Amino acid sequence: MAFVYYGQGVSSLYGDFVERLVSHLALEGTEITHQSIAEAAARMDVRHTGETGQLAIEPDGKNVRVTYTVDREKKEIGRGLMGAIAGGGIGSILGGVLRGERDGGEMVGDIAGGAAAGGAYEAYRGYEESRENRTAFAELLAACVREVEDELQAILAGQEEAREALRERGRQKREEEEAKEEEMRELLDDLYGDLLAVQEEIDLLASEGLKITKPKSRADRAEKLYLEAEEALDGRKYAIVAAKAKAARSMVESAQESLDALENE
Repeated sequence: MAFVYYGQGVSSLYGDFVERLVSHLALEGTEITHQSIAEAAARMDVRHTGETGQLAIEPDGKNVRVTYTVDREKKEIGRGLMGAIAGGGIGSILGGVLRGERDGGEMVGDIAGGAAAGGAYEAYRGYEESRENRTAFAELLAACVREVEDELQAILAGQEEAREALRERGRQKREEEEAKEEEMRELLDDLYGDLLAVQEEIDLLASEGLKITKPKSRADRAEKLYLEAEEALDGRKYAIVAAKAKAARSMVESAQESLDALENE
């Protein structure tokens, strides 16, 4: 007779499942022998409180399937005898078999000829029959499978939480990156507007014949710093962007002061 149990949704941790299940069973007093453990299947013999059988553990889609095949015994009475049997009551038959005094099949044969007219019995069915629909070890195995499943589900949940935390940190970092980039771009846009205004004024004064050497040199230097800041922004080197923009702003202001002085002469 075979009993099949499933560890739900834990096949990704198949190796851990096998190791933990074997450990749980051993702690419950199970003798485990002839282990054969591979990546896709594990097989072993088990013995627990006199009950023996074979255990197979295999991945099955997202689950892990645990199959326990119990060894059948010849000492069991499946349904016993019923009815009146002359020369020997049902109690003596069952008692003799269970105490091991006589073989059940022999006892049935000895008394069958003496059955009373109209009496009926159901033949001995202990041979090759399972002890119960569910054995003691099968119940223990079911509990251990559930415990291991719960443990691994907790691990999987923790792993998912960790992955979600990483994804959240990634989202936050991207948002911070985007906000910083937007801030630097606005800084450069403002700088470029002021630089263009100064350059226009320099060109205007030059057309009027004024000497614009000093403000022009300041404006040219500011333009060079601005272009370097833009290049740094493309590389997301925000510290360099800020430094270059600050220096360019200083050059623009210096150029503007020189222009103001020329106009006041």
